[in-house]
Amino acid sequence: MPLSVLYDNDRCLVARILPDGIRKRARLFSGFLSHYVIRDRYGRPGRGNDKGSVEGLVGWARRNFMVPLPRFASWDDFNAWLEEQCRKRQADILRGHSETIGQRLQRDLQAMAELPPAPFEACEQASGQVSSQSLVRYQTNDYSVPVAYGHRDAWVRGYVDQVVIGCGGQIIARHPRCYGREDIVFDPVHYLPLIEQKIGALDQAAPLAEWDLPEEFQTLRRLMEARMIKAGRREYVQVLRLLESFGMEDLHVAVKNALRMGAVGFDAIKHLVLCQVEKRPPKLDLNVYPYLPRATVSKTSTASYLCLVSRDAA
Repeated sequence: MPLSVLYDNDRCLVARILPDGIRKRARLFSGFLSHYVIRDRYGRPGRGNDKGSVEGLVGWARRNFMVPLPRFASWDDFNAWLEEQCRKRQADILRGHSETIGQRLQRDLQAMAELPPAPFEACEQASGQVSSQSLVRYQTNDYSVPVAYGHRDAWVRGYVDQVVIGCGGQIIARHPRCYGREDIVFDPVHYLPLIEQKIGALDQAAPLAEWDLPEEFQTLRRLMEARMIKAGRREYVQVLRLLESFGMEDLHVAVKNALRMGAVGFDAIKHLVLCQVEKRPPKLDLNVYPYLPRATVSKTSTASYLCLVSRDAA
C-alpha cells in the first residue's frame, strides 16, 4: 500500500470542510484510511496542476480502454480485463524514461507498506427487519431471505455489486445489487420450504415466476406428477431444495443422469448429486458391479393362472 494518497475534494470522501480548512472525513472513508494506515492529502480547489498526471492517466485509460464501450457480465470480469490490459502495458517504455513501466513499478513496490491480513469491507452497513414476505429493505429495494428468518432482525451490507444480508453472526442471503427503485429481488430457493408445505402454490408463487430452470427439470416434474400426481409435485420441490446445499450445475448433471437411468425419485437424485460432488460412481447402475449374478425373469403366460381356478388346484 502507498504511504499517502492525493485526493480530489470529493463529497463522498469529505463530509464538509470546516472554516479553519480542516476536512471532516466521511465515516466510511475514515475507516478505510485507518484500516490501511494511509495519510490523506488533498488537491487545492481550482488547481488542476496538483493532480495533472492523475487526470491525464484517467483520460488515457478512457480513450484506450473504454472506446468502444466494453460490456461484461459482472464487475469481476470487468476488473479482470482491466488488470490484463494494465499488465500488458508493463513492457512499454514511456517518453523520458529508460526503464519499462514494470521495472519502475517494482521499485515503487519496495517503498510501499504491506497489505493488512484482511481486506477492508468497502460497503455501507445498515440494519433492518425481515418482513412477513421474507423480505429485507435496503435503499428502497426489497431483497429476499430464507423463510425461516421471518420477523427477525437482520443486518445488511451494501457493496457496489452485491447486497449481503445476515442475521446474528451468520450470512443468510446474497443478491446482485439493484440500482432501481421499489424493486423486489427474489431468490426462489428461499421460498421452497414454504411451497413444499403449500404445494398448490407452486405455479402461482411470485418468487418462482421468472425462474428459468433447464429443460430437464420440466421433464422430471412431468414424470413425477404422472406417477404420483400431488405427491410427485411435492417430491419435485424436494429435488429443487437440494439447491440449498448444492450448486445448480451439480444438480443439473444429477437430474440428467436420473432421467437417463430411469431413476425418477428424490432419493435417487440426492444420491446422484452426492456422487457428482464426491467424484465417485453411483450405486444405482449395476454395470459397475460385474460380480453380481444377473437374473432374467420371463413373462408369465396368462394360461398359467388357470390352475388357480381349476378344480385340480390343491
